[in-house]
Amino acid sequence: MDTLLTAEIAANAPRYRRKSSTFIDGIHDVSEDPSNMAPAQLYSTMSGRLFHSGRIAIVMVGLPARGKTHICVSMARYLQWLGVKTRIFHLGDYRRATVGEGGQVPQDYFYPNASPASVMLRQKILKKCREDIYGWLNHENGQVAIYDAVNPTASGRRSLAKEFAKHDVQTLFIESFVDDEEILKENARNVKISSPDFHGMDPDEAASRYLQRIQTKIPVFETMQEEELNYIKMINAGQAFFYNNVSFNYLSHRIVFYLTNLHIKSRTTFFVRAGTATEEDSYKADAPLSEVGRAYAVKMTETLIKHREQERQAVIDGGGRDLPLRPLSVWTSTRLRTIQTGEPLKEQGYKVRQRSQMSQINPGVCEKLSERVIRSLYSEEVEKHELDPYHHRYPRAESYHDLAVRLEPIILELEREQNDLLIIAHESVLRVLYAYLMHCSTRDIPKLKFPRDEIIEIIPAAYQNEAKRIHIPGLDPNMIPGSPEDIRIPVQSPISGPLSPLVGPSSPEPGEVILLVRPPEKVINTAKEMVADKVADED
Repeated sequence: MDTLLTAEIAANAPRYRRKSSTFIDGIHDVSEDPSNMAPAQLYSTMSGRLFHSGRIAIVMVGLPARGKTHICVSMARYLQWLGVKTRIFHLGDYRRATVGEGGQVPQDYFYPNASPASVMLRQKILKKCREDIYGWLNHENGQVAIYDAVNPTASGRRSLAKEFAKHDVQTLFIESFVDDEEILKENARNVKISSPDFHGMDPDEAASRYLQRIQTKIPVFETMQEEELNYIKMINAGQAFFYNNVSFNYLSHRIVFYLTNLHIKSRTTFFVRAGTATEEDSYKADAPLSEVGRAYAVKMTETLIKHREQERQAVIDGGGRDLPLRPLSVWTSTRLRTIQTGEPLKEQGYKVRQRSQMSQINPGVCEKLSERVIRSLYSEEVEKHELDPYHHRYPRAESYHDLAVRLEPIILELEREQNDLLIIAHESVLRVLYAYLMHCSTRDIPKLKFPRDEIIEIIPAAYQNEAKRIHIPGLDPNMIPGSPEDIRIPVQSPISGPLSPLVGPSSPEPGEVILLVRPPEKVINTAKEMVADKVADED
């Protein structure tokens, strides 16, 4: 029996989980190729560690429903994007693996004066989690380990910092402190009440009961005031910050800077391509929309507005509160086609902002050249490009890596944006921004396709992001296909395979919304329900 339990723990522990437990967002995936550089990584080292920084343990602090998991997942997303080898260790994963499917911890599990049996169970779960953290940092060249747990007492946090220091690991505590009742209830409604315990209950009532249950289960919680520790206190979803002793290296300051741009409030991001221009293949011309492109802009606007209202009504029909729609911000590049695609939205009163960093990738000398001419004139460059289409650049052109580095300010503003957001951009820009939010590899980014008859909707969630696609009906079929995989060889070859950025039906019915999935060859567990229990975590 003990052998079976050990095997179950090993199979389910994050250290051994080679692929995400959902097929939606790859943030919990473990790279099969350690040498593969991250999308915005500027350089590599023999040790795999960057920015002249040592090993760091980021320890989350805070009661449930305070947005801890959302913060640590978002932080891991950003650090991995920069190339910092980062892994999240959710204590709840270890608790579930230890108690087994459907098992429950004892009632006094979280109590300071818990029974000996509860203390032993707690220590067993903690020991396994810590072993995996040290294994990641010491034997897998990991640089940042994010420990996602409540960590409720000052004595426990001091002990943890001393333990990490013995292993030459620097510790940074991050507390999400929330005393705003509205934020607490919104977090509980959006994340926690999907637990079976609250099925069919009024959302407000379920949220209140959940928060009461937390106070009962975790009666002792001490907010961070330890002067000798390095910590950041994020107050009420980013309304204020308090820093203590955060001064040990450059990477820690990057983390602080990122957190000041982050919030835990619910909002949705939409991606859509610009309409067709009068000179579709010209980069330098910056041509205006064609008549077909203008018609597309109108239909896209109508579809998006209708979809947002339908989503709101679905929440109300499902027993949710009758709340007004969140404001919608619109970002375009400074290219004329994207600006004009956003004009129908501007005419309806939406705020449209132009972002110069969101201009499409520069094709350099290959602009308007056919594939045959490119292969004839730049045969050596083509060979290099086929080996690494993400990092290679043609003469006087940009690579996808160049574009990813250029877009970093946009990524930080995207994290800071609290309204729903629509991004209208060239397909190359959408590929990179989508890859950031959905954690795609550099091998996948140049191959992502965004047909014009779809609006991509990305919904941030605590444990992983989710993506949907919304069909835009009634478009000219000639304008729908995405660009070829290699946009710097602009040959109009037949599109093979699915048209959307991820696998799914390519011809949905008008107005139909379909869940996106990652490519099936990259999936091990294809059941979204595998993480359904995580939303009610109390670790």
